[in-house]
Amino acid sequence: MTSCTVLVLGGADAAPPDLGRLAGRARVVHTDEKQLAEQLPTADVLLAWDFTSDAVRDAWPGDGPRPAWVHTASAGVDRLLCPALVADDTLVTNARGVFEQPIAEYVAGLVIAMAKDFHGTWELQRQRRWRHRETLRVAGSRALVVGSGPIGRAVGRTLKALGVAVDLVGRTARPQDPEFEQVRAAAELDRLLPSADWVVCAAPLTEENRGMFARRTFALMKETARFVNIGRGPLVVERDLVAALRERRIAAAALDVFEHEPLAPDDPLWDVPHLVVSPHMSGDTLGWRDALAEQFADNFDLWAAGRTPRNVVDKRRGYVPVD
Repeated sequence: MTSCTVLVLGGADAAPPDLGRLAGRARVVHTDEKQLAEQLPTADVLLAWDFTSDAVRDAWPGDGPRPAWVHTASAGVDRLLCPALVADDTLVTNARGVFEQPIAEYVAGLVIAMAKDFHGTWELQRQRRWRHRETLRVAGSRALVVGSGPIGRAVGRTLKALGVAVDLVGRTARPQDPEFEQVRAAAELDRLLPSADWVVCAAPLTEENRGMFARRTFALMKETARFVNIGRGPLVVERDLVAALRERRIAAAALDVFEHEPLAPDDPLWDVPHLVVSPHMSGDTLGWRDALAEQFADNFDLWAAGRTPRNVVDKRRGYVPVD
């Protein structure tokens, strides 16, 4: 006999997760954005499987019954949190642990591709032109990774393995760190930007850091610097990045996340010189959906046993605190 209801928010493009492990213990109900507000009061648990949706934020009950626990199948929770959800006692967890290393590998791939001018090689091959060039060394360069959570740390570790010196920036300073010697405070960002060859944004989206990479920030970077954003789109003022690239104030950039997704076919970002555009795929490797479903099932086991699930989000900060 089932004892609770798990409501799964999907979408037209969101394949339902395999939650067979919950059989006999929970009634699994699938919903979409249109029915979410009506069904939320009937659920004990909400699984936000479609993590591109803003529906939870819009439909969260102001009063009355609501889920005791919300889990999102994403690292970021910015599309989920609203004042009512932050204020109440509902537990929120995220998908920390699934995406970190794939994203780190993606960033490392971008760094190598930019340094070795793979784009130029492919274009010259297409033109059947033999043109020798000299490229950059990755080892010995310096990266500034903004965001000291699990994703930022994985990016930093992977770049260090390539011989890159890494400065890691977090919300607050940590004078001693076992991997990076120290974590710099966000207040030091302006001082660190001018020495970075690679600037990687891996920060969570909060009201404090929305638009943190803008005209002033790009002006502090080297003209030879490359910028990568795998955090959240609104962390970057896109028009300012476009201006920095067109005016050659920085050398190149790569965006995997955007202010508005999906990127429209007529969006000018597609044609910006020296910009790599990818469709929010840096963490998505073969089997990632199975890993997300398995993670939720493991957390459900803890929750059903009266224990605290893993990856509890500090709702007021907007992320899972790092020990």
